[in-house]
Amino acid sequence: MAGWGLSAPLPLLLLLLVLGGVLPVAQGSGYLSGYRLRSRLQRDRHIRNIRPNIILILTDDQDIELGSMQAMNKTRHIMEKGGTHFSNAFSTTPMCCPSRSSILTGKYVHNHHTYTNNENCSSPSWQAHHEPHTFAVHLNNSGYRTAFFGKYLNEYNGSYVPPGWKEWVALVKNSRFYNYTLCRNGVREKHSSDYSKDYLTDIITNDSISYFRMSKKMYPHRPVMMVLSHVAPHGPEDSAPQYSTAFPNASQHITPSYNYAPNLDKHWILRYTGPMKPVHMQFTNMLQRRRMQTLLSVDDSMEKLYNMLVETGELDNTYLIYTSDHGYHIGQFGLVKGKSMPYEFDIRVPFYVRGPNVEQGATNPHLVLNIDLAPTLLDMAGVDIPAEMDGKSILKLLDTDRPVNRFQLNRKSKTWRDSFLVERGKPPHKRADGKEMAQEENFLPKYQRVKDLCQKAEYQTSCQQPGQKWQCVEDPTGKLRLYKCKGMASLYAPRMQALMASGGSQQSPTSNSDSCNCGDVGLKTSVLKRKRLLTKKNSSVSSYSEMKSSKAVSRKRWARSVSFELDGDLYAVDLEEGYQPLGSRNSSWAKDRKRGVGNEEDNDEFSGMGVTAKPTISNMLTPPAALKVTYRCSILMNDTVKCDGGLYKSLQAWKDHKLHIEHEIETLQTKIKNLREVKGHLKKVRPEECQCETPSYLLKNKEAFRLNAGRMHSLRMPSKQKSQWLQKEQKRRKKLRKFLKRLQNNDTCSMPGLTCFTHDNHHWQTAPFWTMGPFCACTSANNNTYWCLRTINDTHNFLFCEFATGFLEYFDLNTDPYQLINAVSTLDRSALNSMHQQLMDLRGCKGHKQCNPEKGGKERNYFSEYRPVHRRKRPKVKKPSSKSLGQIWEGWVG
Repeated sequence: MAGWGLSAPLPLLLLLLVLGGVLPVAQGSGYLSGYRLRSRLQRDRHIRNIRPNIILILTDDQDIELGSMQAMNKTRHIMEKGGTHFSNAFSTTPMCCPSRSSILTGKYVHNHHTYTNNENCSSPSWQAHHEPHTFAVHLNNSGYRTAFFGKYLNEYNGSYVPPGWKEWVALVKNSRFYNYTLCRNGVREKHSSDYSKDYLTDIITNDSISYFRMSKKMYPHRPVMMVLSHVAPHGPEDSAPQYSTAFPNASQHITPSYNYAPNLDKHWILRYTGPMKPVHMQFTNMLQRRRMQTLLSVDDSMEKLYNMLVETGELDNTYLIYTSDHGYHIGQFGLVKGKSMPYEFDIRVPFYVRGPNVEQGATNPHLVLNIDLAPTLLDMAGVDIPAEMDGKSILKLLDTDRPVNRFQLNRKSKTWRDSFLVERGKPPHKRADGKEMAQEENFLPKYQRVKDLCQKAEYQTSCQQPGQKWQCVEDPTGKLRLYKCKGMASLYAPRMQALMASGGSQQSPTSNSDSCNCGDVGLKTSVLKRKRLLTKKNSSVSSYSEMKSSKAVSRKRWARSVSFELDGDLYAVDLEEGYQPLGSRNSSWAKDRKRGVGNEEDNDEFSGMGVTAKPTISNMLTPPAALKVTYRCSILMNDTVKCDGGLYKSLQAWKDHKLHIEHEIETLQTKIKNLREVKGHLKKVRPEECQCETPSYLLKNKEAFRLNAGRMHSLRMPSKQKSQWLQKEQKRRKKLRKFLKRLQNNDTCSMPGLTCFTHDNHHWQTAPFWTMGPFCACTSANNNTYWCLRTINDTHNFLFCEFATGFLEYFDLNTDPYQLINAVSTLDRSALNSMHQQLMDLRGCKGHKQCNPEKGGKERNYFSEYRPVHRRKRPKVKKPSSKSLGQIWEGWVG
């Protein structure tokens, strides 16, 4: 026992000696450099197969062309010196919600169908078909702890948490810095205007840093993926108080295209808008200053995020990506502010990447797009990229660790895209057979139809022929346009024709062999049938007595409502406000019309398209000396406009009356749009069989329908059709509410077809303040649809655009980097057709194989034929015919 007791301390002594020899080594390793510590940490992580963290920092409306990155010295130091800057980064759609939807899904707009900031933005269709397939869902399923902080989509209402996100702190609706609502993991959280508690940029920064620290503490072996979606520098451009005096002389936005207007060679918006006024130019200077001030807080956020990664030891195992959803313009081409244009200032974005195996301090010239973000994030995480994503991973452009095969001396250069699609707006309308009204289907565009009409003699006279409704006029740009005749010539024959047609409709209703023989329907004839009777080509007036007997019908040609049946569904159309008996607004004209009817002879013939009256009748029907259009202006017999003297002397009276006319035009345009919808519907549902008697149940249930200002209501409507109708109804009511609100506020800021904004001294609630009073500016349009081909390679650098109107634009950025001159006229037909064909391929592409035409170093230059005509040297040969040159596709406008 004693031996056991003496021998027991020996192993302990040996153990202490061993530990005594090892401990100095461990203490010595504590003095190694921080770099070697991080390297050993990286080796340990590699052994444990820990995947990298991923952090995406996304700003809102941040440009790269107007110098916004000059305000972010900390970000540039972290991302440029520590990572790679992509100098050719673009957004495929320069609008907030479409671009953000492309970032989330990795798809072009034509594949995820979010065309505008309202259309399908965070809609039920988006939530059902595209939101379950964002990159967050794939990363979450692979084990990443996903988190989102900041602005999501413009129309996100905060009622749910999208799939794929473990932590969710998202802004409800559009960008704000104060007085907003957050959805924090499904719970709405309201904020006010206290900087220390409510400034959104700081909340995004602090919440994201706290989440990262907490995740690494609770789950040290699980990677984190975060999105920091800042609202800066989007409006209302409220900066932090400590930065309200920064950049007093900001002028980076004044580029060669600044206030370059008018632009008669570009699309219709830039032809319509002119140069800015002095107040607009002062506003652009203030706007640039405030935008850069908001970015200073984002710059601080990047510094805090970087320091946190250093403190937690995760910097070398984290990918940092910094970019924006699209660019911005401030005064370019005379446009005061905005985005949505296909030019460089709106589609170019900042794009920086830092992380494992990413070359530091490098600039990469390859084309990268917003649709590349989703596949790149999945590739960084080691997750398979779905084939339906249109973008590609950019990791192969970043990786510097791949060993080079020393036996492969003539190794091919990396292949990558050199062209991409820029698209904006809704797709073309579809025909009844489901095909799109596309340009390549040889449908004549509007300008071609107008050109054909203008070749007819009836449109070439200046509103002098009886019954002439339209006149063809060439505008200053050389385009042919149709203008409506406003004088007495346009009113004389059509009204007489309508009067005579209404009187003779009962005389010979069966003159056309193809029409229905319904007998004497009397005053109960429906409005649709009565209007059809007006267009009979072989009708005649038999006697004065029969004309007199139908006088009641001629005075009240239009019914107050129309009831009809479609596929078992019963509809009611209210026509009370839209259609009034002709002549009710001008009693003298009505009296003349009656007098003319009373003296009409028996054998006068007429048709629905014109009138042939004897000279005695034309003398009898003398029109009035003037047609009163507004309460202060009239149109005289010589087609001139005459107003009372007050409008020519008082500027205020002139402005008030002009405003009144603009409001009248908008009201009538809305009414015309509603009537056209009804007309289009009626064309589709025209019955083929003859129904001579009105069904009895229509008369019984007529009181059950609610008349509703020219709109249709269905008692039994399919659910899909009902939902579509409800969406249209909601849009119509929203538009009407906006219009009424503008009327109540005496808002005069509007231009036909354009979206406008007003600005006054109360718009900005934080310093620096605007003190130069209110102004109006119209800078964009909701219907400006286009598709563009953007190409950058060793030999070419151009932008080619096709607008929905048929207009074409082409800019060679090697010689015209600011897109000042539209050079489409310098291209020949073969170049135009080739670019058009490639653009059509991209417009219909699906998946990364179709949407990314790759060009290698030894391949034939695909764009060698895209050279301007004046640069090409051709041999002197016989001039080929137009057929041998090849026909250009239908719909282009040079």
